[in-house]
Amino acid sequence: MSDETDLLHVDLIVIGGGSGGLAAAFRAAEYGKRVALLEPRELGGTCVNVGCVPKKAMWLAADLRLRIEQGARFGFDLPMDTRVAFDWPSFITDRQRYIHGIHDSYRKRLDRDGIVVLPSRGRLAGRDLVECENGTRLTAPHIVLATGSHPQRPDVPGADLGCVSDDFFSWCEAPARVAIIGGGYIAIELAGVLQALGSQVDVFVREQRLLRQADAELVEQLQDNYDQQGIELVFGYGLAAVHREADGRLQLEAVDGSLRGGYDQVLFATGRRPNSDGIGLDTVGITPDARGNIPVDAWQATPAPGVYAVGDICGCGPALTPVAIAAARRLCDRLFGGKPDAKLDADNVPSVVFSHPPLAMVGMTEAEARAAHGDDVHVYRSNFRPMREALAESPQRSLFKLICVGEDRRVVGLHLLGDAADEILQGFAVALKMGATLDDLHDTVAIHPTSAEEVVLMR
Repeated sequence: MSDETDLLHVDLIVIGGGSGGLAAAFRAAEYGKRVALLEPRELGGTCVNVGCVPKKAMWLAADLRLRIEQGARFGFDLPMDTRVAFDWPSFITDRQRYIHGIHDSYRKRLDRDGIVVLPSRGRLAGRDLVECENGTRLTAPHIVLATGSHPQRPDVPGADLGCVSDDFFSWCEAPARVAIIGGGYIAIELAGVLQALGSQVDVFVREQRLLRQADAELVEQLQDNYDQQGIELVFGYGLAAVHREADGRLQLEAVDGSLRGGYDQVLFATGRRPNSDGIGLDTVGITPDARGNIPVDAWQATPAPGVYAVGDICGCGPALTPVAIAAARRLCDRLFGGKPDAKLDADNVPSVVFSHPPLAMVGMTEAEARAAHGDDVHVYRSNFRPMREALAESPQRSLFKLICVGEDRRVVGLHLLGDAADEILQGFAVALKMGATLDDLHDTVAIHPTSAEEVVLMR
């Protein structure tokens, strides 16, 4: 065993170089602290490498293809039934070049800030102690666990024949027919991308609707839009097994014995599990829950003194990149910045599902508001066709919905389904956070003609 002189002493050890881990390392370094960051893979974690960033790139390509195909309706010299070719491998090259640029920017900042980066897995080895795979040992009074999560496969025979979301980002073409299992964010986003880029997509959902966390009325409109786009949605579906057919394609077997086959790919979007195994939690007395989440309090502190966790590994707040970043920054503000009250505020976190069109939401759904406030709830809606869709004679519709409570009609929920909803929501989320009322919205002059104006015109 190495003695005390062989230890690398720092102020903060961060295990995991994803969004939360990097945010913690950078913020602590800003306060002049000595930081060590352990990450065996590419910097940026799921978000940068197999999540938000490449997903949004694929979404942009899919969205542009849909716009190009509307061109004939706008008078461009294109056949009305045009199906524009998409060079998937060429786009992947550009996408990965963009991601490599992010990696480079991280490395430059880590070097500039004097952060020690160890390309190794790390595990807790006792109080204030972390070990690397190569035997290097580090000690610090503060340790942040930020190892993220990974996609799960269902526990059914033949599950190994299918893919998960990480695998999607290594595809070099759109499969002719794809079955997606799941009804959450990932399933809906990849369904829209693949359908737009040339696949025929069927989505199999265990529940009776998509996106159970979203407002039911907007989900119903999204489901109608997806049906118009040719995506088949199968609800109340229980998967029993996946089989390989004689021609090499894949077949789904349902719990009722029915079969659906002819799929070139089966993609599982059936949840994620925290990366909490094998990181030495037992050495400091931390016991994850049944799903693998590390217990933390409102300050991101685990039951082990000096050990904290942020992001997907602790299931604290929505599993979103900005939530992990905010939690990490607030934690370091408290530990090193002289801000004893700093902590994550997980109320009214805005989020976006990058469907086609996107669905953006912040605050309470109508059902949540009625459960909390009874009859003292006021709901306003605008269901419309955006100008682009109307000019192109497209049946796709937008639905904006405002949830207010009380005599002053304070806004407690805003839900947007439509073009640019992802960009529109951010500013309105600030207003909701500040306690805006319906009168405040009505007192704001609309920007015309836009979809955003619908938010301040609803009555």
